[in-house]
Amino acid sequence: MEGIKVGDIVGRISYGCDIFFKVVELTVKEDGKKSARLKGLDKRLCATAPVEDLRKFEPAEVAAFWHSFMTKNHEHMKRIFKRREQDRQRLVRSNDVVSNLGSFDVPGSVLHIDGDDDYLDLCLTTYRQLGIPASGYHIDEEKQPEVVIELLQKHRPDILVLTGHDGIEKDTQNFSDLNSYHNSRYFVEAVKKARLYEKSRDDLVIFAGACQSHYEAILDAGANFASSPHRVLIHTFDPVFVVEKIAYTSIYAQIALQDIIAGTITGFPGIGGVETRGKYRLGLPKSPY
Repeated sequence: MEGIKVGDIVGRISYGCDIFFKVVELTVKEDGKKSARLKGLDKRLCATAPVEDLRKFEPAEVAAFWHSFMTKNHEHMKRIFKRREQDRQRLVRSNDVVSNLGSFDVPGSVLHIDGDDDYLDLCLTTYRQLGIPASGYHIDEEKQPEVVIELLQKHRPDILVLTGHDGIEKDTQNFSDLNSYHNSRYFVEAVKKARLYEKSRDDLVIFAGACQSHYEAILDAGANFASSPHRVLIHTFDPVFVVEKIAYTSIYAQIALQDIIAGTITGFPGIGGVETRGKYRLGLPKSPY
């Protein structure tokens, strides 16, 4: 299909066009056939495909996709704000000082390093909507280990997110081998570097990984949360929803793992982790100014 060009939104015919991809690069192989490098619009997945296997989605199909995407995200955020309000009401009812003086929120702060600039922009917008202080950097996965300590020293966050693209090499049989994954080795190395900066999983909470990442290796490197236990595709906002639960849970509380994972879009097949304490602090009194 000669009409395919960089920037087009396409699906893979051989996969039933089940995922919406953007074409990010076109190359010509030695045999003269064209190949496209693709990235998912809502899945943290990179793939390559022959151009003849691609179908360009019509503008109406793309518009319907984005409408569904934003609707699901809006509904998810409504549930988050409802949960927060319920938590705050319980706090006020149980504490006269909070009720009389008023209080303010000090949620955990985030440093988000992402291998994809589009994903990063979506996540930073969602952090702002959720009231989470966040700094973000678009840095290719293979370079993340080189910069992570410098950025941690600069921002001193409560929570570190390391993500981007990943995937399993074609025809892989050994899912325990890091070499079977596109970028998992870089997430592992970056987590190890971050743990040189801060050893404690309570003082620095780390989420790392992307679609189909080597879950066990990333956790073993020192992450609190990682993808992907069942090597499935994860949603763009899964890291954000994990972070939100941590950022708005009290430093005195250990968060039930099922509560954190259930708050993501992909759920347990895509996200897992270890017991972790929250990063939220309550402030008193609330200033009139």
